Amino acid sequence: MINLLDFTLPELKVWMQTELGEPAFRAVQVWQWMWQKLTRDFDDMSNVPKACRTRLAWHTHIGWPEVRAVQESRDGTTKFLLRLHDDALVETVLIPSKSSDGTRRWTQCLSCQVGCVMGCTFCATGQAGFERDMRMGEILGQVLTARAHLGDSRPDHPVLRNLVFMGMGEPLLNLKEVLRSLKSLNDDMGLNFSPRRVTVSTCGLENGLRELNESRLCYLAVSLHAPNQATREKIMPKAAHWPLPALLAALKSYQLKTRERITLEYLLLNGVNDSQEDAVELAHIVREVKGKLNLIVYNPIDGAPYTAPDPARVLAFEQCLWKHRVTAVVRKNKGQDISAACGQLKFNPL
Repeated sequence: MINLLDFTLPELKVWMQTELGEPAFRAVQVWQWMWQKLTRDFDDMSNVPKACRTRLAWHTHIGWPEVRAVQESRDGTTKFLLRLHDDALVETVLIPSKSSDGTRRWTQCLSCQVGCVMGCTFCATGQAGFERDMRMGEILGQVLTARAHLGDSRPDHPVLRNLVFMGMGEPLLNLKEVLRSLKSLNDDMGLNFSPRRVTVSTCGLENGLRELNESRLCYLAVSLHAPNQATREKIMPKAAHWPLPALLAALKSYQLKTRERITLEYLLLNGVNDSQEDAVELAHIVREVKGKLNLIVYNPIDGAPYTAPDPARVLAFEQCLWKHRVTAVVRKNKGQDISAACGQLKFNPL
């Protein structure tokens, strides 16, 4: 049976006109019930004629992921284990923050694949392997699940403010469904997320980077994690197939909006990429790219041969970057106690 969440709005208009003989405005009504009012039951669609609702229920369904488990961290971070239609399991995370007026806001970390093929040595998802790509309805179903959990049913004043494709999977390896998701996120008839509130994080793959840039539907984040090709080959062997100089050349030509910056993510691994020499090399890279630098202290995963540098070593690395005129921010590690922090997501049952 067709899951209506897998249709973009233009696709839904065509399908309802072709299969049900309904006008375009009827598809808009159905779309708004699904994405703005979090409706899963056709009977709740009060402005849609009963005959249309009956035909929709006969041919389709509105299939959200099933919430199998929810864990809440001491810091308020919330992790969901979700079951998809074929029993595949994925995780998504809600990260709390406070706005300037003290109001709590949330960022959601989205998954786009069941597992990940990249195999980065510091990442639980990559070490667990890969099952399949996620469809648009499964990707955006995570957003619906989070909004329902938060009671966030007011699209004009949402508490879920930002989305980051930084969960399980490499977005550029599922680019078709990621781009469809971005287009639907941006649709003001639905979830209505501005591109400036959506970030897509990639290991830095040659294929797909140009298409993502041309879409203008999100900000870009690049998982760099190494100041040179040799280190990148050791810790990110598959991503390193595209040489670091070529990746940097592509990033320098990446078309950015006014005041937009590329986020460079750098995971600090004790004794691997956190020396003063590494910081100097990294500073040269950052200055080449119109970017900003996020430092992430390693979050432990089972079986990985790494540890986190101590706070003094992290501070020395950060100060070295500042000395070389590079602004760096150490990202707060939230949700580590429930394995919800960066690099800790996996698709095994909790």
